[in-house]
Amino acid sequence: MTINSWATRATIRTTLAFAALASGCAGRGEAPGVKSPVGLSTPASQPPADFAFDSIDERPVSAEATRGKPTVLAFFTTSSLPAQAQVDFLVAMARHDGDRVNYAVVALEASDARELVELYKKALSIPFPVALADAQTLAGGGAFGDVRAVPVTVMLDRAGHVVWRVEGRVAKSDELRAALRGL
Repeated sequence: MTINSWATRATIRTTLAFAALASGCAGRGEAPGVKSPVGLSTPASQPPADFAFDSIDERPVSAEATRGKPTVLAFFTTSSLPAQAQVDFLVAMARHDGDRVNYAVVALEASDARELVELYKKALSIPFPVALADAQTLAGGGAFGDVRAVPVTVMLDRAGHVVWRVEGRVAKSDELRAALRGL
């Protein structure tokens, strides 16, 4: 197979995947070998996420608290520089649209590291809720699956369905804003 034919086939597969996603077919009866593009999923393919994390302040980080607005959740560790960069992008975004979008970050740290997470929140001037992950999430389970490849950023629609996910890399503001369109 030549490079041009490989590129053409990849373009066709991507186009078909986007068409399936736009028509609501992605995840249900896709053509064999056609998968949704990375970072996209469809709300109908899964139930709303059910979660409740231990907030380090009085603002809840839970499914119930986030319903009604699009929500961006980022999972991080205090030792990860890429996760810190992800949090910085979210802080800047929250300054502009924090009234229209829920933002929260969840630390993949044990409960005895609460003070460290509080210092992290203060040092990065995080204006939105910060929480500690529960034991199930720390073990690689929970409502969002394995989120240990930090940073992991997920986006929920107004009903709480996971509609977008990026793991192991920083999702920049323009990419996040594009994913938020229409939610």
